[in-house]
Amino acid sequence: MSDTDTHETETRSLRTPIVAVLGHVDHGKTSLLDKIRGSTVIEGEAGAITQHIGATAVPLDVVSKVAGKLVNPDDFDLPGLLFIDTPGHHSFTTLRSRGGALADIAILVVDVNDGFQPQTVEAINILKQSQTPFIVAANKIDTTPGWNPEMDAPVQQTYEAQSDRARSTLDSSLYELIGELSDAGFSADLYWRVQNFQNNIGVVPVSAETGEGVPDVLTVLMGLAQRYMREDMEIDVAGPGAGTVLEVKEEKGFGTTLDVVLYDGTVRADETIVVGGMNEPIVTDVRALLKPRPLAEIRTEDRFEKVDSIAAAAGVKIAAPNLDEAMAGAPVRVVRDREIEDVIEEVQAELAEVEVSTQEEGIVVKADTLGSLEAIVSTLEEEEIPVMRAEVGDVAPRDIRFATTAEEPKHRTILAFNVDVLADAADEAEQRDIRLFDSDVIYQLIEEYEEYVDEMERAQQQTVLDNITRPARFRILEDHVFRQNDPAVVGVEIMSGTVRNNSFVAKFEANEPKRVGTLKGIQEQGDDVDEARAGSRVSVAIDGPTVGRQIDEGDELWIELPEKHAKILEQELSEDIPGDELEALRMYLDKQRKRDPFWGK
Repeated sequence: MSDTDTHETETRSLRTPIVAVLGHVDHGKTSLLDKIRGSTVIEGEAGAITQHIGATAVPLDVVSKVAGKLVNPDDFDLPGLLFIDTPGHHSFTTLRSRGGALADIAILVVDVNDGFQPQTVEAINILKQSQTPFIVAANKIDTTPGWNPEMDAPVQQTYEAQSDRARSTLDSSLYELIGELSDAGFSADLYWRVQNFQNNIGVVPVSAETGEGVPDVLTVLMGLAQRYMREDMEIDVAGPGAGTVLEVKEEKGFGTTLDVVLYDGTVRADETIVVGGMNEPIVTDVRALLKPRPLAEIRTEDRFEKVDSIAAAAGVKIAAPNLDEAMAGAPVRVVRDREIEDVIEEVQAELAEVEVSTQEEGIVVKADTLGSLEAIVSTLEEEEIPVMRAEVGDVAPRDIRFATTAEEPKHRTILAFNVDVLADAADEAEQRDIRLFDSDVIYQLIEEYEEYVDEMERAQQQTVLDNITRPARFRILEDHVFRQNDPAVVGVEIMSGTVRNNSFVAKFEANEPKRVGTLKGIQEQGDDVDEARAGSRVSVAIDGPTVGRQIDEGDELWIELPEKHAKILEQELSEDIPGDELEALRMYLDKQRKRDPFWGK
């Protein structure tokens, strides 16, 4: 939509649908976006493509030229498509409108050879959460063995022109992909076979390299938007503008500026706006509205041109004072003829929708934008990982100090998504033993943290196991008395469990364990050892008893378990000890509980 001065009377108008591009790294998101932009620039006359801040507008007549016979412009009254330029979850989760994703529709790019990868699954979950309609671009069809490309052709035409072998190879990859979508809860098929796009996902085979299928992608997007979203696209184009901050950037000559995607109304130079800030909404006046100069005119020292006003849907850079505390993902509202307090309330209400719930105990999360913060915290909730503090911004020393207040060692952690860790914060984290994880992929961040916790818990359990008396049952072998006392030395067979040096030895008499002495040495085949496991035959030195009095050949002896140790073994470590040791523990507990039913509970 062109930049125009708008009049005060309400004018209903259809805005351009906003399209986001998501998918796994290296599956061709940027290439596809570049191809759409490139082919549309080639097809359109000079200036037909409008380069916005963070977005590219492709008008209907250009869509029609690229799509050829697939799109008759007379069938549409939507003005075209607005593609968000920065592909990926990052921009998708950042861009929010009232209560959801700002993008009206999304393209999920999947490499037809690789199928679903971790970030594909993550993207699907984000699309599900935000209930955003999407199509799947099955990219890289040109890499199918024996593929004969037809540059920039509609895909059904090029698909049918392939050899049986190439088509059959591609079909098997496509149906595998359709199966993966089905596993994720979506009914899908090749787009030309889909009757109802509200119930089924259209899969468009495409090549960002050859342009095959690009006409189809544009056609399906236009068709979906026209058919199912036309009413949502109706806006009061002259009304006060509403948008979302895509990025907060320092710009030479302008200071801190906002890159904004405007999805409703108009914003004019000199108007008062309210922007979501880190601590409270910011009220400021627009000093300049900036758009990129047309490609032919870009000069490094003067990349932007000032415009008097801009109408939705569009991307625009806003220069204004006091924007340092502004947040990516936050709402922007033009005040115009409304009370400032009412607009501040509106911004606060929208921010409140994104506020993440935190708990008394848990980890600290820092993210680059409100949207990504929300996506991470909701994933952490699914994984049952508690969050004590969640904020937008770089990791600063105060975050480290806050993390030290966590009671559990595994929570003395900061997850940093797509933000910097300030140098003094990194030093403090090291001094205070706070663990920092940083990544620009949500699932990797959470996976790394979970691995760390598993490792920590394993180490803790090992420490407990190393310091706890372990159960064992063993029998004195007949004709294996080597010394009667001081200490008694006998041959034994270990029936179950682990026998360790320096343990107390007990013998049950009528379910009452009587301590008979202390294990002072273990020899296996003539070598001294610290412990022996079930199934071994070893000689042991027991300090205390005399063979023939307190102990005898054939006796069943036990390692004496303190009640507290027995309780820990049964209640906390039963999955971490070998099966024979568990058997020895249960037999020991059975004997004790015949005498005292609550022993070790």
